[in-house]
Amino acid sequence: MNTNIRLKAWLMGLLAVLMLIPAGITAAGSVKAAGETQNGAKLVYYIPAERTIESGLQRFLQRAYKDAEEHQASYIVLDVNTLGGRVDAAMEIGELIKNSKVPTAAFVRGKAFSAGSFIALNAKQIYMEPGSTIGAAAVVDGTGEELDTNAKTVAAWSSAMRSAAEQNGRNPAIAEGMVNKNRTLAVPQLNKEFRQGELISLTSEEALKVGYAEGIAGSQEEVLKALGLEGAQVEVFNPSFSENLARFLLNPVVTTILFILGLAGIAIELFVPGFGIPGFIGAASFVLYFFGQYVAGFAGVEDVVLFIIGIILLVIEIFVPGFGIWAIIGIICLMSGVIMAAYDSSAAALSLGIGFILAMVLAGFVIYAFRKRGIWNKFILKDELKTELGYVSQPVKEYLLGKTGKAMTSLRPAGTAVFDGERVDVVTAGEFIQQGQLVKVVLVEGGRIVVSGKEE
Repeated sequence: MNTNIRLKAWLMGLLAVLMLIPAGITAAGSVKAAGETQNGAKLVYYIPAERTIESGLQRFLQRAYKDAEEHQASYIVLDVNTLGGRVDAAMEIGELIKNSKVPTAAFVRGKAFSAGSFIALNAKQIYMEPGSTIGAAAVVDGTGEELDTNAKTVAAWSSAMRSAAEQNGRNPAIAEGMVNKNRTLAVPQLNKEFRQGELISLTSEEALKVGYAEGIAGSQEEVLKALGLEGAQVEVFNPSFSENLARFLLNPVVTTILFILGLAGIAIELFVPGFGIPGFIGAASFVLYFFGQYVAGFAGVEDVVLFIIGIILLVIEIFVPGFGIWAIIGIICLMSGVIMAAYDSSAAALSLGIGFILAMVLAGFVIYAFRKRGIWNKFILKDELKTELGYVSQPVKEYLLGKTGKAMTSLRPAGTAVFDGERVDVVTAGEFIQQGQLVKVVLVEGGRIVVSGKEE
């Protein structure tokens, strides 16, 4: 298949699939809740908030809370079981819970650590499963190291934890102790002192004693009973398939892998055309990236279009050289589209940078291995015009060797001589030969005929 046709085909296919993402997500994400009450029973939404807290969970909870409000639910029971996650996503979820028209009760199953404890503290009531734990909300960086307690992020997070506890009548000092371990706090209810260097973490029994839990419940039914909602119609609001996929795709490691496959696939297809598979993998990787960002509510059609424009400009630079201008603009558009589509621009830029370096290494290896099929071979003349292959720039006159003729012009040292009626351009070895003097051919070297003077 012609290279231009192949490139146009998969580029148009990539554009078509990316443009169809909005429609596909709308269809996949529209989950109809069976919200109408039957026989006057109250409606309760049971929403899982499990695994890592990040932008995908935030988007899912926004959809769930909106659905609960539209169906005028009486209560939301938020099933919390997480080791934590992103502080910014947790704060957005906390605001969502606090501002919701439908009251929320958190049911802590297993662990509600770090950002999970903040989410639970924003609920009006907290019920904990026997053996569950809440607390240990230190702020850590990307490497897992705790940030200094004097850092602005830690101060803001500590303030947010205090505020969440205060608004629901809980001891704010305990919430702050879950974040800041540089303080000593005595808790009379537990007959215990949390010493400096120790983050506060409460078991279900301890949380009940200090007012951080309204009760201990072993199941969903026991939570509803404690809330006075026995016999309520329960709507379990689970993430859709697209939301689960999006949460997986939003993982920084997965995002970096998609960038590697996407950039390497496109580079290989551009420079070593004819395979088709690398181009398909590259296009599919970027489709998945934008799919995840769109489902999470961050990417728009404009981001996708900007990315496509970047790819097209890179292709133009290859086939219509523009001194690098098209390539520079294309790279800017491509990177802008990817970064603008992400929730965290700095994290996306880092993943893109890592992906670019590793992708170029991978693409370079493949391009070198298949260099004889590369597109640049079309611009390199490899044919050798050798005499033995029948290629000559001018006729070879070896038949003149040894022949005698007459100089038609003075040879100083070049001029013209006649041999058997044939005019030939000749040179001497340096001697001067007058017009009309006899000459003899002593050397034929390609198109160069060397003569010397001959006495009559």
